[in-house]
Amino acid sequence: MLKTLIGRELLDNLMTFRFAAATFITLLLVVANTFVLIIDYERRLAGHNDAVKMHQRQLQEKITYSAGEVRVDRPPNPLSIFNVGFDKRLGNEIEVSHKLVPSLWDAGMHGSDNPFMEMFASIDIVFIFQVVLSLFALLFAYDAFAGEYEAGTLRLVLTHPIGRGYILLAKYIGAMLCLLAPLLISLLLAVILLTTSTAISLNTDDFLRIGGIIFTSVAYLSVFYLIGLLISAATRRTSTALMLSMFVWGFLVLVYPNMILTVIPRPTSPDALRTSAFNRIESIWETFDRERKHYLSTDDFPGEDWGYELRGIGWRGANFRNHAPILLYTYRSVMHFDGFGEKDEPKMPHAQKHFGFLGAQTIDAADRTWLIRKPALEEIFIQPADIERIYLKLSPVGLYDAATQAWAGTDLLGVRDFFDAARQYRQSVINYFYDNKVFESRQWFSGDKGAADWSGLPQFSFQRDDINTNAKRALPDVSLLLMINVVLFIVIFLIFIKTEV
Repeated sequence: MLKTLIGRELLDNLMTFRFAAATFITLLLVVANTFVLIIDYERRLAGHNDAVKMHQRQLQEKITYSAGEVRVDRPPNPLSIFNVGFDKRLGNEIEVSHKLVPSLWDAGMHGSDNPFMEMFASIDIVFIFQVVLSLFALLFAYDAFAGEYEAGTLRLVLTHPIGRGYILLAKYIGAMLCLLAPLLISLLLAVILLTTSTAISLNTDDFLRIGGIIFTSVAYLSVFYLIGLLISAATRRTSTALMLSMFVWGFLVLVYPNMILTVIPRPTSPDALRTSAFNRIESIWETFDRERKHYLSTDDFPGEDWGYELRGIGWRGANFRNHAPILLYTYRSVMHFDGFGEKDEPKMPHAQKHFGFLGAQTIDAADRTWLIRKPALEEIFIQPADIERIYLKLSPVGLYDAATQAWAGTDLLGVRDFFDAARQYRQSVINYFYDNKVFESRQWFSGDKGAADWSGLPQFSFQRDDINTNAKRALPDVSLLLMINVVLFIVIFLIFIKTEV
């Protein structure tokens, strides 16, 4: 009997204009947008490759180690085509230096010089499902019960020995099968288009991530279908159900995600926290400078200054969306040595010894600075952003967006993985400098006896996390979507079994 009921519901939905419209519109939007997104990704990848080559060339041109800027670049994520997340919003290049432990807020960005391409490429595949398919899910559901109440067909069906639970289950399965058709076909075409691009290479983990996105999309559409089914069961009139469904869709999809960020005040960290953190950092570097000056005053050439000074940057109005350097306090070179006369040669061993001392002291000061910067930046920027995401997740749209970002690896944690790798690479570079006595070499500050040799420098590599990490990050939000589905189904069932037909 259940099979017969499902076949009836499936046939009724397949023969409607809304099914044809949902399939056509979804396929058109997804396929057309995938072309744009692939072009955008290829352009970003080309920009990344150009930036890598440029930074390597600039490094090789530096004849002294102290003048060299080792920069690493974050490659674009191919799965950002599904949900761009933070992949294009946060910095994608960072300087790796012994003077500073790099963080997300110290990053720069190389990107598009075509604002029109950026505008069109900002609509990803998940966004289409969020807006378009959620609307069609409600359109499939609004008259599921109300229409049969008005037409009297539900009363006729219940004259047969059929449980109401079977009727509810058949309506759910029949409609979800119809919604799955445009979802799966459009995603299949998108994946086919991705595999035809020579710039995009998908591995097994990527296909599993896409599978996670598909599963989450099904759970998301199911929530909206069940919301529409709940409205239909509670109102018993198609006109009222349609009006309420459109109101709920507009509020959950369009209004709430944009309204909540403006209505809910963004928590601000107390000025005392920022002042305290900066003062402690300033104290570290002032101690460093005193030790440096003491060293210079007690060496074989007292009073000789090798051209370094402190530089404090502070706050300068930085915020989470403006990744200006913040809480920085380090030193900079104000003098370069291009060559020496014979009279300067006796000083060279002492200069090398001085920079050997200075290198170790600088690394220690930078590491101690990071122990202050990290918790301060977390409290000032990450914690308020986490609170905003919690409010966004009160809507199924927020849960769906967060879960698909986690699957794709374009969430905040996925982007921060790059900066974790950059910090590990910094330690590799420091170890290389120590092992090869770079700080105390003549090439650290002068190229008159030979340029710096950059060929042995460790190479930076960044690999996205494996599928297990993505699944762990997505699981809480996916579980909440599934829980909402279960609660809605139970509520609909309780309303339906108590309703007089």
